[in-house]
Amino acid sequence: MPSTIESEEHKALRAAVAALGKRHGRTYDREQLWSEAAKLGYLGVNLPEEYGGGGGGISELSIVLEELGAAGCPLLMMVVSPAICGTVIARFGTDAQKQDWLPALADGTRTMAFGITEPDAGSNSHRITTTARRDGTDWLLTGRKVFISGVDIADATLIVGRAEDSRTGRLKPCLFIVPRDAEGFTRHQIDMELQAVEKQFELTLDDVRLPAEALVGDEDAGLLQLFAGLNPERIMTAAFAIGMGRYALAKAIEYARDRTVWNTPIGAHQAIAHPLAQAHIDLELARLMMQKAAHLYDTGDDVGAGEAANMAKYAAGEACVKAVDQAVHTLGGNGLTREFGLASLITASRVARIAPVSREMILNYVSHQTLGLPKSY
Repeated sequence: MPSTIESEEHKALRAAVAALGKRHGRTYDREQLWSEAAKLGYLGVNLPEEYGGGGGGISELSIVLEELGAAGCPLLMMVVSPAICGTVIARFGTDAQKQDWLPALADGTRTMAFGITEPDAGSNSHRITTTARRDGTDWLLTGRKVFISGVDIADATLIVGRAEDSRTGRLKPCLFIVPRDAEGFTRHQIDMELQAVEKQFELTLDDVRLPAEALVGDEDAGLLQLFAGLNPERIMTAAFAIGMGRYALAKAIEYARDRTVWNTPIGAHQAIAHPLAQAHIDLELARLMMQKAAHLYDTGDDVGAGEAANMAKYAAGEACVKAVDQAVHTLGGNGLTREFGLASLITASRVARIAPVSREMILNYVSHQTLGLPKSY
């Protein structure tokens, strides 16, 4: 296990990213921040040095996202482009795919979205109906995806489909790089109540023809490759949630120190102070599990990382929702105004409980995988 005390390198990275976030703040311009973070080497910090990355891991990338979130300017596409897609390509892609994508993902000049969720499959990835069938040396993809982030700004989407196993006839997961302008690949923006910089889309793939080299990795190892991307996704979602919770909590603490009623700052009252202290404790505990998950993943323990990543995502989601709720409550009516910028986080914080996997499915995972309890499904 790693030390629970952060290394000097990690502390320095945290401080540097926090300074970047402070310069941009809550009213940040996504493109400008993305470009500057890329130039400073933060976007590709987890990617191999030989392809222009920082040579670090999810531990470093999660620090970047958490600190940007704590400054009020989280970059959601960091969860998708370098963490999921970059990781999968770095671990399983062909030499040509690595050369084509990793330097561009690292320097921020190209981004890649990730498409797994389907309208009828929900959290059951075994029910994915997007199918890939061979046509000569090409592949033809047909299906639908939903709640796919940032497709409009991404150069391609890493699509999870299912192909028939020639030996068994069963469908097995496979991953394909689908260019944004591929014929038959269309998108429709979903009208979300959640107001975020990155938009959500429903995708339709209508016999999208792809060359053989669009397939990532081994056709027979799709499940392994898929989970190699999903564990970083959960860790990064935890970082996103912890950063958001810290941002909300900092606003509430500042308000509780300054807001005076009956000649006393409201933060002096335990009814205000204790819930904020509890929120801080919960966020710190969630971060510890996130750090454990990232360490296990970066050292190659995929099984251990799977358990810890799920627990980290669960803990961070719960801590974030509670921190945001308490922050809004601390400000009272001011917590619902645009001026203080907390009310929108009430909706945003729920995302960490729902995506990329619901808290109930995580509890199922822990029940079955960790506790050895029987399944009900």
